[in-house]
Amino acid sequence: MRVSSHFSATTTGPQQQGVTYRQIMRSTSLIGGAQAFTVLVTILRSKLIAVLVGPAGMGVAGLLTSSANLVSGLTNLGLGTSAVREVAVANSTNRPERISTVVTVLRRLVWGSGILGLLVMLALAPKLSQVAFGGTQYTFAFALLSVTLLLNQLSAGQMVVLQGTRKLQHMVKASAAGSAVGLLATAPLYYVLRVDGIAPAMIVSSAVALLFSWLYSRKVRIVALMVSREETIVEGKKMLGMGLVICLNGLVTQGASYVVRVFISNTGGVEQVGLYVAGFAIVSSYVGLIFTAMGTDYYPRLSEVAHDDGLFRTTVNQQVEIALLVLTPITSGFLVFSGWVTVLLYSSRFVPANGMIQWAALGMLLRAVGWATGMMFLAKNARRVFLWSESIANAYSVVLNILGYRLFGLTGLGCSFVVFYALYLAQILILTRVRYSFSFSRGAMRVLSIQGALAVASFLAGVLLTTPFSYLVGSVPVVLSGWFTFVELDRRVGLAAVIMELAGRWRW
Repeated sequence: MRVSSHFSATTTGPQQQGVTYRQIMRSTSLIGGAQAFTVLVTILRSKLIAVLVGPAGMGVAGLLTSSANLVSGLTNLGLGTSAVREVAVANSTNRPERISTVVTVLRRLVWGSGILGLLVMLALAPKLSQVAFGGTQYTFAFALLSVTLLLNQLSAGQMVVLQGTRKLQHMVKASAAGSAVGLLATAPLYYVLRVDGIAPAMIVSSAVALLFSWLYSRKVRIVALMVSREETIVEGKKMLGMGLVICLNGLVTQGASYVVRVFISNTGGVEQVGLYVAGFAIVSSYVGLIFTAMGTDYYPRLSEVAHDDGLFRTTVNQQVEIALLVLTPITSGFLVFSGWVTVLLYSSRFVPANGMIQWAALGMLLRAVGWATGMMFLAKNARRVFLWSESIANAYSVVLNILGYRLFGLTGLGCSFVVFYALYLAQILILTRVRYSFSFSRGAMRVLSIQGALAVASFLAGVLLTTPFSYLVGSVPVVLSGWFTFVELDRRVGLAAVIMELAGRWRW
């Protein structure tokens, strides 16, 4: 029996839920494998930067990146997310001309928005340097980074085509190749130029990512069509309707992140920003890869069933279950071994961020549930609800972060992360209950209760005990969480049979 048969067999009736679980696991394992490779490359890059430029250099990179993201959030029109829905819907019609029309309009929009981002970044370069660093010494660096806004937007457009048409394998290859080649191309810049190499390295990374996204998006067959200005306006409105809402939300989100980083820089110095950026990079990049892996398939799949309320709610509950099952063992491991992981990924100079990392890792479980349920607004095209919900959340996020840092320093930022996602999850559950009659299934509640308890046990062991006792005691809930995940996934998708078959294929 082929491995794929465990994941992709088609069926109807009572077995339909099992098929969906397999589809989730199939896409997660496919994208997750690529993300794991990308994370490995990110680890090597972060280690390189940490060794060569230290926490202060990480702080500079963080401020440059957050400033560029702020301008991007203002100018990218939200196309990287909103257009996925339109491409997915067009792809579900199985009409090549319909897909080609949507993709053609998308490409016109990403060019226009990318050029807009470049020009705005150039114009604001002196001001951004003044606000972020208290002087104009980084004006040239910001001017250089303006190129990345165009490159990244074009690359995002190509990846939207791959994601919307469900060409996940091409998407995986483009991401993995771009990450590997990008590391090889930028390493000499960091080695030779040190801090001065940060901006050039970011440009090179963006260019490499665009190259591979273009190469693989060409594999999607797009019929050559003449799309009129009128058609462009009509189709563009569909993308820009939700896209502008996402853009506004992205602007608010990036603005909130920017305010927090500038506040830390002005209060504690640029080195504190570096510790903050590095700490959350561990949690967001290495633990959060699960969100990227799942979201790549989840959003277009949820959009396709948005018209069927029953199937819509079932799909969300299944995603919550799988997200918690896959994420909790990884998160628990971070909670127990965060100090060791920090030194391995960066250096001993980043150990002061360890307390923040532990709290933030615990908050990732709340984020997982909030992420899966919050996606309902995007799939249902509920623009106003989505915008107001996210804007309110970002407002109290800034307040909580500033308060947490003032009271407890870096560790306080981790605490505020947990409090924020607890409040955010409550907010999302109330809204989805009122609008879509959504509630967690018994299966989702069972998984949430058990995995949540094991994660808290891991957290307490890591925080309250000293090494090596924290490792010994904390390993127990980590192992139990892993075993629970294995048993539950085996019940849903036949995981044991898949593993046995894979092992058989590797026999000599």
